[in-house]
Amino acid sequence: MKYDLSVTLSGVELSNPVIPASGTFGFGQEFARLYDLDILGSFCLKGTTREPRYGNPLPRIAECDAGLLNAVGLQNPGADEVLSHELPEVAKIYHKPVIANISGFSVEEFAETAAKFDRAEQVGILEINISCPNVHAGGMAFGVDPENAAAVTKAVKAVTAKPVYMKLSPNAGDIVAVARACEDAGADGLSLINTLLGMRIDVARRRPLLANTTGGLSGPAVFPVAVRMVYQVAHAVKIPVIGMGGVDSARDVIEMMMAGASAVEVGAANLVDPWACPKIIRALPREMELLGIERLRDIVGIA
Repeated sequence: MKYDLSVTLSGVELSNPVIPASGTFGFGQEFARLYDLDILGSFCLKGTTREPRYGNPLPRIAECDAGLLNAVGLQNPGADEVLSHELPEVAKIYHKPVIANISGFSVEEFAETAAKFDRAEQVGILEINISCPNVHAGGMAFGVDPENAAAVTKAVKAVTAKPVYMKLSPNAGDIVAVARACEDAGADGLSLINTLLGMRIDVARRRPLLANTTGGLSGPAVFPVAVRMVYQVAHAVKIPVIGMGGVDSARDVIEMMMAGASAVEVGAANLVDPWACPKIIRALPREMELLGIERLRDIVGIA
């Protein structure tokens, strides 16, 4: 039997639901040396800001049981360099629409950067990372407040014709309220979850392991939290959801889709095993056979 892995995100057709997440795949160049990237449903570009950013001071990665903490700080070459150099290079190694992940520190910066990417032909979807600190509101992340999240959504929607997916923070007090605010403001879809805030201490040095003190927790440890939040949000809104957070197997992809995700991003697993995504894609038909699933799109939100 031929199993149908295809899914659709706001009119963008994907041959399968597996998408390497922003921040764990760069611009694909290192992975393209290992396998044909066209096996992927799509992939999410490294998070990009209007201006180049070096990121946070070192050390900014800390391992922990069943995951890792990162405080990279949005290191990237800036929107103009990504558009003029990185995207043309991506086009040589990947021949499907990609997802551009955009970050900013003010509503105006989000809109200006989104407008630049609106002109990029290969970009099929804009994923807007609203876990950034709002410099005009004392550093509080846009994604923890429904009003701020809606303001960013409206500003981005006003400058692009591409589908806009708002990437939600699990650190919000009420992620469903934030999701609904984004939907009401015109978002075409939602991505969740981003990393959970965490911390480790070097007990020998009696200091935090990360120079930034705290960082974002990702990896298998967050998977049950991600499934719960995807389930809550997907059942509260009418727009598509991309699920992520600790996914590292084909069965995880199916579980996330049953919770309500139309597609699934794979993050930290790429750092542990660079072949994680192709392994997951190749394993999906076998899992579908075992579970009696003919078309993946039929299981979205079935739980």
